[in-house]
Amino acid sequence: MDPRAATTVYARWAPIYDQTFGVITQAARRAAVRKVTGAEGMRVLEVGVGTGLSLPLLPRHMRVTGVDYSSEMLAQAERRVARMDLPHIESLQRMDARHLGFEDASFDRVVAMHMISVVPEPERVMREIVRVLKPGGQLIMSNHFAKKKGPMAHLSRHTAKLADRIGWHSDFDISVVLDTPGLKLLERRSLPPVGMMTLLVLERCDPRSAANDPARPKS
Repeated sequence: MDPRAATTVYARWAPIYDQTFGVITQAARRAAVRKVTGAEGMRVLEVGVGTGLSLPLLPRHMRVTGVDYSSEMLAQAERRVARMDLPHIESLQRMDARHLGFEDASFDRVVAMHMISVVPEPERVMREIVRVLKPGGQLIMSNHFAKKKGPMAHLSRHTAKLADRIGWHSDFDISVVLDTPGLKLLERRSLPPVGMMTLLVLERCDPRSAANDPARPKS
């Protein structure tokens, strides 16, 4: 997606996101958050925090940082944190996911919900996510990915040309995520509504071991 188009689209989405797309993605968001487990004090990064719908759901014993490129969406998230008094949220920052302003191996968990099919240069974003994730840390992702066949496949192809208007790529290929060096797939399953969304749990590992893993599904 063109960066300028993304900025404009999400400025429009911000006031109504929770009541529209936020409702559609609610089940997938809750399923993803349930996978964010770990010890007290672990650091969690949510890339594409949006209006902050997931922030009250993330574990209170962890330290959470959220980033988003849209100032309008981020303002909604900041108001949510203030209104709900969420002390586990350490910071919310405006940031381009292609250039995450964190040191290597800064986070124990990275959460990316319904954002990878939105960002420009998603391969570059995936590399940044791997970079800031600690070895052995986990990436938890929920997203809509392109279907290979059936009615949803036809719909995805039909709406793909509207990406710069609606704010996401409906024909986004899951291989962009699964083929990222340094990640090992731990779990993959379909989520509501009607299996439209997919949950992925991946582990940060040595790129060589991920590439040679015989159990890794081929895309």
